[in-house]
Amino acid sequence: MPLGKGPLDNLKLTTVNLSDGSYSTTLIYPIYHIGGDDPNEPIGRFFVQFGGNKCAYQLPRGSIAMQFASGPVYPAIGFNTFVPVSDGQGGAFLEGTFELTILEATGVYARFKGGHNHMVDKLHKLASGQFDEFCFCNITTYQFP
Repeated sequence: MPLGKGPLDNLKLTTVNLSDGSYSTTLIYPIYHIGGDDPNEPIGRFFVQFGGNKCAYQLPRGSIAMQFASGPVYPAIGFNTFVPVSDGQGGAFLEGTFELTILEATGVYARFKGGHNHMVDKLHKLASGQFDEFCFCNITTYQFP
């Protein structure tokens, strides 16, 4: 995201600066009727630092800021890192699981502050250099051991 182009209210979050130019963003689509019934209509945005360790979720009725765990990292199985798998068309699927700590949360998600997110991610880096992401997040109020 270009410098200064983040949400004007920074999603009411203080532990991230979504206008500092370090975040990439993508749309979030509903699953299990969270925020909407049409799986083709976005319900929010996901902001992530490719060169950092923080991310944020803009969701219906609130937002969440998180930090990726620094370790442990097990490259062979894609734990806290990606494993590249060729897509056979000049691109690659980047597959992995990630552990994140919830730094802060607003709105209906406020009780998740201090909790945990276990992210299962399949990031498709297309031959064009563009990305397409398929990700599931298991967000809980308790901390990761």
